[in-house]
Amino acid sequence: MCSFCSTKCWFVFFNGIFLASGVALITIGALQYSTYLQIGTFAGSSLSKIAIVLIAVGTIITLVSLLGHCGAFLNNSPMVFCFICILIIIVLLEIFTGAAFFIFRSRTALVQMNSRINTQVRTAVYKYSPKDRQAINRMQEKFKCCGADTYTDWSRSVGWRNHEAVPDSCCPEKRKGCGHDKEKAHRKGCISALKLFLLKNLVWVGGVCIALGITEVFGVVVGVCLCLDIKRKNYENVD
Repeated sequence: MCSFCSTKCWFVFFNGIFLASGVALITIGALQYSTYLQIGTFAGSSLSKIAIVLIAVGTIITLVSLLGHCGAFLNNSPMVFCFICILIIIVLLEIFTGAAFFIFRSRTALVQMNSRINTQVRTAVYKYSPKDRQAINRMQEKFKCCGADTYTDWSRSVGWRNHEAVPDSCCPEKRKGCGHDKEKAHRKGCISALKLFLLKNLVWVGGVCIALGITEVFGVVVGVCLCLDIKRKNYENVD
């Protein structure tokens, strides 16, 4: 029976955090995938890959965490050593990935994405073609916005015939025909709402990767101590 402060208990504690974070990343990635897929029409299809990466990283962390738990409970030093090696690789990848997200946020790639969003959203609202209508309405509902820059964009849209109204998806409380009362429609444009959403997501993903990487460093240290303890105990049992 180990005490709370023993090496094994600390290892199990940190490993439990890894397991929880892995499951959380899988859940968040799955939930965000559909959102990224919807706004990919305006911001690029590469966004959905972020969610796939989150799911993949979460799955790897979960599997590695289970390996560490097995090694700890079975007092198997090779399994714990394997866990440590894989965890070191994950730590490095997470730190580099997190740093890349923060760099990406302030570099040319983000400027290009901003330009793409401006062009795509304005063109989509202006044309309001049948193939883009569902995506536009979903975007307006999700981000509680209306039009590209403002709700008055719909009065200049060639695809939206009723210039005295806005689509029902612009309404705070959607119901059939609510768009005829333009004064009650969302004032915020979808370009600014979409950019803010993407910026928050980039910062959040980058921050999570760096935070996980730093936290897992402690797990590596505790794992090394546990591995040495297991070897020492096995050596004593042989004697």
